[in-house]
Amino acid sequence: MTRVLVAEDDPQLVRALVINLEARHYGVDAAPDGTTALRLAAARQPDVVLLDLGLPDMDGVDVIRALRGWTRVPILVLSARQASEEKVAALDAGADDYVTKPFGMDELLARLRAAARRGEGTPYVPETTLVETEHFSIDLLARRAVRDGRDVRLTPTEWQLLEILVTHPGRLVTQKHLLQEVWGLSQHNKTHYLRVYMAQLRRKLEADPSHPRYLITEPGMGYRFEG
Repeated sequence: MTRVLVAEDDPQLVRALVINLEARHYGVDAAPDGTTALRLAAARQPDVVLLDLGLPDMDGVDVIRALRGWTRVPILVLSARQASEEKVAALDAGADDYVTKPFGMDELLARLRAAARRGEGTPYVPETTLVETEHFSIDLLARRAVRDGRDVRLTPTEWQLLEILVTHPGRLVTQKHLLQEVWGLSQHNKTHYLRVYMAQLRRKLEADPSHPRYLITEPGMGYRFEG
């Protein structure tokens, strides 16, 4: 059974989430604040965390940072905050995905399934474990990116997207494939996810993000890594 930790202080939303998740055979633990969420995460070892940013005792971004100090559990943020800087702060802290309230339950469940898939199973071990370019290197086994001698901090979602691209060097990876693998989504109208994350990866890895040398866009089709 997939176990979900819901960190949310709105009792009506918690009740709706618990009913919908348990009806689909998820195990659910609920926490009304960040302190309880961190305690339950350590005690119950959830497979996915659904986290509201506006908790009464601490900011959700601080909860993300605390969790990332010891676990790689997928974190799906639920928040009424719509400003792009709020989303970037949560993603940079280590969240895997961000759902803006109000949301449709079907979309949330699809993203939850995708997050659960990302967290399960044994780590993927590619044939080549070290990818080196003139400006950065990627150690796939250590899950580490280095640029100019310094570690590059990547969110779990950024890492998964990069891993797919660098393990298929020189090959076009379609938008549909990336959306399905990373988010569990195949809808073409979600391609803005890819644009946002590719922009973040280029900002972190490329010498000139506006004229990328390694992370190439194939307009209307997908993306390609050129080593």
